[in-house]
Amino acid sequence: MAVVDSLFQAGRLLLPEVPSPETTLPVETYPLAATLLMGLCVVLLIMLARPFLDLLPSLADSLFRARGSTALENSVRQSRDRSLIAMALLVPMALLTWRYRLYDPAFVRDLGPGVRLGAIAAVLAAYLLLRLLMYLWLKPRRRFDFYRLSHRTGYTYYILLMLLMLVTAAVLAIFGANDFIVRTFLYVEMALVYLVFLVRRGQILSLFCSHLLSFLYLCALELIPTVLLVVSAVVM
Repeated sequence: MAVVDSLFQAGRLLLPEVPSPETTLPVETYPLAATLLMGLCVVLLIMLARPFLDLLPSLADSLFRARGSTALENSVRQSRDRSLIAMALLVPMALLTWRYRLYDPAFVRDLGPGVRLGAIAAVLAAYLLLRLLMYLWLKPRRRFDFYRLSHRTGYTYYILLMLLMLVTAAVLAIFGANDFIVRTFLYVEMALVYLVFLVRRGQILSLFCSHLLSFLYLCALELIPTVLLVVSAVVM
């Protein structure tokens, strides 16, 4: 019987029951700053929902017609609401960029969640500041209205882009898409909307200057800041 019992004795677990530190995958938690910004984002979206719905037909008109941007700019109320909505949407842009690592250079990749969010916000602010400085520096002496209109048209396309990105991120999250798929969709949307915006801004700039000068304006006002942003994400 002793021999039989030894054959059917209970097995022993030789592997450790607790995973070793090397095999445990780190899970990035939401920092307090991200939670607060999410709350602020919800409040802003609720407050601006009515102005946005009133503005939506004009935004769509600006997307399909160059004159739509002129009509929107000539309305003081709509122009003001458009600027306020664009500024408010900087918060969800920072959160989307942080959450899905849309901007993920080496110098922010290994930072803590809260510090990384702050670094992304700082880079976003620097990009906007550079665009503003280039806009002020290259301001023409004549026919400034069209030059300013081409600049403010960027607010319109930014709002449309953020609407598209937020809806896309929400739908894909509901269907359980992983971060890589969401990030790919967002990149494609950003590229397409930015391309359409460049064409529209070039059309508006050509209303007061030659096509060659319009192209040079686009290079200085849009392409240089954007290329610097992309290069910083790839090289740094």
